[in-house]
Amino acid sequence: MTTSALPRVRTHVPSALLVAVGLAAGFGIAQGTGVRALGGAVFALGGLAAAWLWVQRRGWAVALGLGALYVGAFVLAHVLALGVGMAAWLAVSLVTIAAAGGTFAVADRPRADLAER
Repeated sequence: MTTSALPRVRTHVPSALLVAVGLAAGFGIAQGTGVRALGGAVFALGGLAAAWLWVQRRGWAVALGLGALYVGAFVLAHVLALGVGMAAWLAVSLVTIAAAGGTFAVADRPRADLAER
C-alpha cells in the first residue's frame, strides 16, 4: 500500500508552529542556558514532531523536502551569524520566518482538493 492510499490525519496544530518553536526556542534555550545540546534537543524534537505531521498530511516526499528546509534553515542561521557577522537573534528570526512560512504554504494551508472531500 502506498502512502497516498493512507488516510491523512487532520490535526489542529500547524506544523509551521512546530518549526518556529524548534528553531527559535532551540536557539533561545541554547543561548540562555549555555548548553548547546539542550537547544539541539529542542530543535530535534520540534523537527521530529513537525515531520510526523508532514508524513501524515502530505506524505514522505513532502516530509523529506520540508525536513531539508528545516535543517537548511538551521545551517543558514549559523552561516549568517558566524560567517556574515549578522546578529544571532536576527539571523535566527529571519530563517525562522522563512522556514515557517514555507512550511505553512506547503503543509498547513488548506488545499482545494482536500476541502472538496
